[in-house]
Amino acid sequence: MSKPLIVVESPTKIRTIKQYLGNKYNVAATVGHIKDLPSKEMGIDVESGFKPKYINIPGKQKVIKALKQEAGNATDIYLAPDPDREGEAIAWHISNELKQISKENIYRVLINEFTPHSISKALKNPFRINEDKFNAQQARRILDRLVGYKISPLLWKKVNRGLSAGRVQSVALRLICEREKEITSFVSEEYWSILANLEG
Repeated sequence: MSKPLIVVESPTKIRTIKQYLGNKYNVAATVGHIKDLPSKEMGIDVESGFKPKYINIPGKQKVIKALKQEAGNATDIYLAPDPDREGEAIAWHISNELKQISKENIYRVLINEFTPHSISKALKNPFRINEDKFNAQQARRILDRLVGYKISPLLWKKVNRGLSAGRVQSVALRLICEREKEITSFVSEEYWSILANLEG
């Protein structure tokens, strides 16, 4: 018999949800992200508006296949990864995979705590994936890749192999270095301030 499907990130949450909801729902886990940028190339088309090239994460093919099988028999699909930007990205990628099987009945739900009340409330208030939140995660991932691929090789040459450059630390370090250059190149000059009280 067909049942609704709930998709979470962590396999440990499956047991908890089934314990609270009984056999009314099927529950499956993504075990984290299912897609990412390729590891051995930039994976971003800078000339076409920084378009990312997502691929299935190696080893996740079985997970994706199992999700598709579960979704094929589902009446409704509730995507319940974590309620943050990473969770939204996971939901977005799952949704794109499952749209080939089911187009109208894919929903996003936010389970803030794994209690019967919170799970029930989330399932009663489904909505569509938050594109803004997904785009925020995507922008961060693209910046990570651009900074990492451009600056990390320089670190390997100048400092030590295996180091990686972060999108925040690298920019912060540059600001500090530029400020330090301004300080060291400053030439002090003697000057006087004169205050006068005049009567017209």
